[in-house]
Parts: sequence; C-alpha cells; structure tokens
Amino acid sequence: MDYRAPVNFLVTGGAGFIGSHVCERLMREGNRVWIFDDLNNSYDPAIKRRNLREVESAGKAFEFIQGDLSSRPAVDALFAGKRFDQIIHLAARAGVRPSLEQPALYQRVNVEGTANLLEAARLNGVNKITIASSSSVYGVNAKTPFAESDPIFHPISPYAASKLACEALGHVYHHVYGLDIAMLRFFTVYGPRQRPDLVINKFARLITDGKPIPVFGDGSTARDYTFIGDILDGIFACTRHEFGYEIFNLGESQTVKLARLIEILENALGKKAVIDCQPAQPGDVPLTYADIAKARARLGYAPRVKIEQGIPIFVEWFQHNSF
Repeated sequence: MDYRAPVNFLVTGGAGFIGSHVCERLMREGNRVWIFDDLNNSYDPAIKRRNLREVESAGKAFEFIQGDLSSRPAVDALFAGKRFDQIIHLAARAGVRPSLEQPALYQRVNVEGTANLLEAARLNGVNKITIASSSSVYGVNAKTPFAESDPIFHPISPYAASKLACEALGHVYHHVYGLDIAMLRFFTVYGPRQRPDLVINKFARLITDGKPIPVFGDGSTARDYTFIGDILDGIFACTRHEFGYEIFNLGESQTVKLARLIEILENALGKKAVIDCQPAQPGDVPLTYADIAKARARLGYAPRVKIEQGIPIFVEWFQHNSF
C-alpha cells in the first residue's frame, strides 16, 4: 500500500479524547474517515458530541456510525458495503478505578469488542491495524523505566487485564492470519479535550470551583504524562509503516510526582488547591515511566512537550471549553 496516498480509515472511539484528535488530523492530511463510537455514558455524551463538532471543523466530510463493538451484528453492519484500508482502534472502556466496579463490563467491551473487530478485519481484508493499549499492563513493575520486553504477567486492575488480553489477541491475529498490528502502550495522555474523569481535567475543575481535590496516598505517586500532540505523532508514524506485530511505548519518558503536578496546575490556573487526603486506592500503581528507545528507533518518535508547557495549553482550552 502507498501510505502517502489518501487512505480510508476506520477509527473506533473516534468521538473520544484521543480519537477526535486522530480523526481531525487524518482529515487535514486528506484521508477519508469513518468514526465508530457508541457514545456511552461513562462520561457525558454531550462532550463526545462536542468533540465530533470539533472534528467537523477540519472542513472535510466524515461518516459517523453509532454502535457497540461488543455486538457482532453491529460490527458486521459497520463493514458491510465499505472498504477500509486501515483501522485505528481506540474504543474501550477506560480507567483503572471504574474497572474495579465493573470488571465484567470491561472484559466484554474491551476484549470481546477487540476480538469482534479483528475478526471483521480478517474477513474483510483489512490487513493493517493500530491498537491502543496502556501502560497499566506493566502493573507494579520494579524495573524502571518500563520497556516493551519487560515481563507483564501481573496486572493489578480489570482494565489492565483487559488491555493485556487485547495485546495477546493482536499477536494471535498476526501469527495465525498475517494481520499487520501495532500495539501502542499509552502513558497518561493529557491535553485539550481530555476526559473529565482524568486527573488533570478533574483537578482543574475542582480547583477552579474552590472544591477539595482528592489526593490518594502521600502525593509521591508519579506518572509519565504525555501530551496529546506527541501521542498523535506516534500513532501516525505507525500508520505509515508495516511491522508484522510490534508493541511500542508512547510516553514522555519523564516522571512527574502528583504533588508537582498539582503545583503546576495551581500556577497555570492562578489558584491554590484545597487538598483532601485519602488512603491509597486499590489498582493504582505507584509509578509509570516509559522507556521509549524502541519507538525512537523504529518510529522516529520524539516527544517535545514537557509538562510545564503542556499544562498551560490544557488550561487555556479548559477555561474556554469546560462544561
């Protein structure tokens, strides 16, 4: 396939935070886009509809299809009469803590939904698929930074387990059926349009409203926060090459403690946070930290936006777009 030519892309989860940015950029680069999303109520569907309006601002037509990946008839109908050249699979029930409350839902949507999509791709001749995984698959990893070759047999949340299962399914569909699959382990993505349940958006809203922010543990937990623009660069690099089956970390490769994140948010918002100390939560890992050497070498991945730059960009968007 000539990856420089306009391509027919199916983007699952295209109404979400990362997905809407992906679709917007795909369209700006001249590709044709189909968005498949169930607009579920894990957070306000009005936010997802607003994201779709932002995608429309790219100025080119796209087709939106509402449906549930865990329904095989819905997936079969999605592929009927259409020809997709590539799939970017971002749809999932996301989040560690919500998965503790609804573990079966996470397995049904994330694992069964991914199996349905891979099977439809196989039956309809779509060979190239880029799939979102998560840094949560590393669990409590004693070795830092986390490398793709590290053993990952001890996930500590239903969400992490579901993503680990999706990686295994991807390998099976490559090994048995020859599909070209890139699995991307995202590390705490943030930026404009970030979901309201994620910590940066949630804290910005609470600080703005003068309400306490819940801090679980002593504030020493650390995350590898990755700006949305850098994540997009990694995703798009994957769509332009063939890999067979590969896993890539996409992170900033810089850890930020929770206490430092709150300080940066306070500075950007111009307002101090009220801290509500809470015990550490089950399923939370103390640290995420990406080794991105493989992505640098194979994808040319080079994250550019540090947290001190990215948070003010997010805050500017937040102050003009929060619900």
